[in-house]
Amino acid sequence: MQARQNVDAVAKRGLRGDRYFEERGLWNFLDEDPDREVQEASDITFIEAEALVAVERDAGIEIPTGAHRRNVTTQNVPLNHLVGQTFTVGDAICEGIQLCEPCGYMQSLVGEEELSKALVHRGGLDANVVKSGPIAIDDEVRW
Repeated sequence: MQARQNVDAVAKRGLRGDRYFEERGLWNFLDEDPDREVQEASDITFIEAEALVAVERDAGIEIPTGAHRRNVTTQNVPLNHLVGQTFTVGDAICEGIQLCEPCGYMQSLVGEEELSKALVHRGGLDANVVKSGPIAIDDEVRW
């Protein structure tokens, strides 16, 4: 994970430079398994800064920058309310697909047994990019 000041969101692809955009992500390989039940794929993932603070406050678990594995960290945006909604970030238009519930992989990276439990229903949002456009730090999320 690398912090960026700005990035291009590309419709039906995701964020330029992301491992999934380049088809090098973990789920790209798992999707090749015909016996695996495939989740609906998303182009981009979001997490609330407030959720990260709450996990540290409530569970005593500090999640290092980038360890949450989400593409974009928001502030003052109720992401759970954006499931099924169209919204903009910068010049990109996105559609909220489903909650991005925590997974064992993230938990193993952070090394905290209770992380998945602490992030249930506040692990973020899976979204698709509907219209391409640049996204930058401090861009407003509008819906």
